Amino acid sequence: MRDYIEYMKNEKRKAENTLVAYERDLKAFEKFLAGRGVGSLTECTDSDAVAYVLELNRDNKSKPTINRKISAIRNYYEFEIQKGLRTGNPFTRVRSAKGDKRQIEYLTVEEIEQLLALPDDTSKGIRDRALLEFMYGTGARVTEVVRLRFSDVNLRMSFVTLRDSNDESRIVPLGRYARAAMTEYFDKAYDDLKGRERDEDDYVFINLRGDALTRQGIWKILKDYGSEIGIGDRMTPLILRDSFAVHILQNGGDLKTLQELMGFEDMSVGIAYLSVTDIHVKDVFNRTHPRA
Repeated sequence: MRDYIEYMKNEKRKAENTLVAYERDLKAFEKFLAGRGVGSLTECTDSDAVAYVLELNRDNKSKPTINRKISAIRNYYEFEIQKGLRTGNPFTRVRSAKGDKRQIEYLTVEEIEQLLALPDDTSKGIRDRALLEFMYGTGARVTEVVRLRFSDVNLRMSFVTLRDSNDESRIVPLGRYARAAMTEYFDKAYDDLKGRERDEDDYVFINLRGDALTRQGIWKILKDYGSEIGIGDRMTPLILRDSFAVHILQNGGDLKTLQELMGFEDMSVGIAYLSVTDIHVKDVFNRTHPRA
């Protein structure tokens, strides 16, 4: 695998981000094969390849992500064939997924303001305000929210570490509104909800029994607040993440920065966000290109 990554770097001149994604994809596939009792990547069969794609679909991976993984692994086996390590590519007959363009739905800034003004000053309301500000202010996935622990939060330096379901992590800044809401939650509400002082290993967002909030619990909180301003049918964790992305782009943010903040691997995701913003390509060109 290391020889392949070096080959893609030196011969194919792939970007560093692409190389990191390739290596991650290959390691994930290697782990999948080990779970099936396959000793190495070289021993993969056509059946293993098909089983892996089925697994990716069962895990609800996006079609661009599935296609990228298939492409990376297929290219790896072409490299093995060139090196004389095997005679056939197990991914030759694996078809790429046909991508359906995801519809990006987001809230207006005015709707966000209405939403964030709803929680009251009870312990529950303070928690809810922190939750809403955090989700909109970081663009975190709901999985990353439920996995957040106090050890991941640095209020003094205004950043948090988000961890996805694969335990991949990224560091994102915490804006002043989210930081203020989190500070109030920590100082005024958390101990009351938990029934004791917090530990560094405790989950940040908890329910009224002091247990970690679940994905379903967060969905319900969002639905309840959304219903108060007439958007309950639209209110999901994803719409807050999408609103985070669209509002950044509408205010002049770039796709590369957005990719780093949100942790998506496929730039096509960023292009989908860009397609629904009010950014005008010609205006950006005129404003940024030295010979416009």
